[in-house]
Amino acid sequence: MEQAKSFDSRVKIANSNIMILLLDHHKSGQDCANNFEWYFLDDSRCATKICYDFFSSIFEKDERLSRLVDVVNAVDIWLDDKKEFELGKVCLGLISGAKEINRIMFPKENSLYMFELLSKIQSYFEQNKPHIALDNNIHKIKKEIFKQENDDTLSNLVSMQNIKMLTKNRDKMQIEYEGYKGILTYNIGNVSVIGNDFLKKNPDFDFFMDITSRKTISLRANGKIDVSKMAAHLANGGGHPNASGGLVSNFKDSFIYKNIKKQIEDLIITKTGSNNAR
Repeated sequence: MEQAKSFDSRVKIANSNIMILLLDHHKSGQDCANNFEWYFLDDSRCATKICYDFFSSIFEKDERLSRLVDVVNAVDIWLDDKKEFELGKVCLGLISGAKEINRIMFPKENSLYMFELLSKIQSYFEQNKPHIALDNNIHKIKKEIFKQENDDTLSNLVSMQNIKMLTKNRDKMQIEYEGYKGILTYNIGNVSVIGNDFLKKNPDFDFFMDITSRKTISLRANGKIDVSKMAAHLANGGGHPNASGGLVSNFKDSFIYKNIKKQIEDLIITKTGSNNAR
């Protein structure tokens, strides 16, 4: 309510030609909707459908997009009596589980990946039993997106794409530890494959570090540094010379990569007494 009052006041003070319109489907916004004519609330439709219906009334309807919106709406507000519901469940699982491209490190690429998935799944909507047809082909759809010149396993194709993006961004993701150069990733997944492949493609890097939202770190090396000693020094961990891990107990999760990187840089400075982490 305080935010709504602030918006309303600022619009009135700034310029009478400014129009504010808020579209919402959360019942918790009822008080605001009762008090402000610009606050549109409808909890019978999901946010996607409210926005689509609003903009399609201005820019004309798109039948293909309209079908996708109905699928989203059915699962979002749990309309299990609708024919689109089962298909919506499969789509929801696909999108929520599409973690192949990390959204914290690569937000633009992650968005493009999601849009490509949404585009490809629509061709299944007109098939007989579309939810089963789509469910049977999720692996194939992902491979089509990541496939380059040659076919490979999905795991290897995803690894190659991640290595390409990491290599492109390696300078801004670089960290240093006692004179050794490494790269810091966040929740990259499949660390053994991606970490080792990155170090082979980038031989001037000495180690690969991944930190997760669970505060754990995974370290990989290619014979240039004993990461078991590094893990013990930084995170009370250990393991093997080329594959180790530990726990950074005071790590605070973030949606911004530079905040994550700064925490690790500060940890290295604190542990080593050196300012060469950057």
